[in-house]
Amino acid sequence: MTGPRPNFAFASDNTAGLCPAALAALTAANSDCVPSYGDDHHTARTKKLFAELFETDCDVFLVFNGTAANALALSSICQRHHSILCHAHAHIETDECAAPEFFTGGSKLLPIDSPDAKLRPVDLAPALHRGHGVHFPKPRALSLTQSTELGTVYTPAELRALTDWAHAHDLAVHLDGARFSNAAAALHERGGHSPADLTWRVGIDVLCFGGTKNGLLNTETIVFFNRDLAREFAYRVKQTGQLASKMRFAAAQWNAILSDGAWRRHAAHANHQARKLSAALTALGCQLVTPTEANGVFVEFAPATVAALEARGWHFYKFVGAHGYRLMCSWETTDTDIAAILTDARAALGK
Repeated sequence: MTGPRPNFAFASDNTAGLCPAALAALTAANSDCVPSYGDDHHTARTKKLFAELFETDCDVFLVFNGTAANALALSSICQRHHSILCHAHAHIETDECAAPEFFTGGSKLLPIDSPDAKLRPVDLAPALHRGHGVHFPKPRALSLTQSTELGTVYTPAELRALTDWAHAHDLAVHLDGARFSNAAAALHERGGHSPADLTWRVGIDVLCFGGTKNGLLNTETIVFFNRDLAREFAYRVKQTGQLASKMRFAAAQWNAILSDGAWRRHAAHANHQARKLSAALTALGCQLVTPTEANGVFVEFAPATVAALEARGWHFYKFVGAHGYRLMCSWETTDTDIAAILTDARAALGK
């Protein structure tokens, strides 16, 4: 006898399929022969669109995944005797199998804990006094995540305070933007902030702009606003196996969502669905772990509730604390998906 069909709708925004624009772009890009390794018109347009999106000249590199994007970006900043300040929940610390250390040749991550996965200058200052002199790795980079691993969002003012502090101490600032689209959509809705307002205008040196979690296939973008850090970066991309010979297929997807703002519409939809789910779970008496500010709902479930939902086929991850779980919404999360998990949550909670 088989159990219920597994349901991964809220397990991760990685579980969603390709958005229609990306799928159509792949088909369209397959129509002719073009130069390889990024010397094609699709890739040239992508670089132009990113410059327009961020309202500045920037150096743009397409890679296959977020781990490589983060590790390569940090390798352009740090040498092997350096260290990287990051949050204790940072993806580079918990989920990248020491790729930053490997790509930098040995730079040490210095994880720092603070509420809601958001760092503040006061949290960072003590890290500068760890060890003494040449006996401890020299801090060289600050890595932030936007939106954070607990679904919270840094405001422009918070980012400016962090980058000012970092630059005053000769640290470059890297932004892990696997869900940058979701943060940008949230802050645009909240205060009309532009992508430029959330990056170079507040002192971000390099951004890893996520595509996979927003409906694209195997493509992330590294955007250097501090262009000095991008010197000879193309060689790093090639050496680490991240240079696509048929780059047009990655570029075409970005062109499809950048050209008409679909990147932000998709993220805004995911955020909206997360708020809807969050409000409904709160109405059922569930306690949120962190505020729902982007597309992740972090909620406390008792063990019996988790068991009941899993028995009904739902997959989701335990994420923080003894009873904190993560439910992720994506560009394709439907009202039907939300209604289905809420029906089972009511039953699991005895409502």
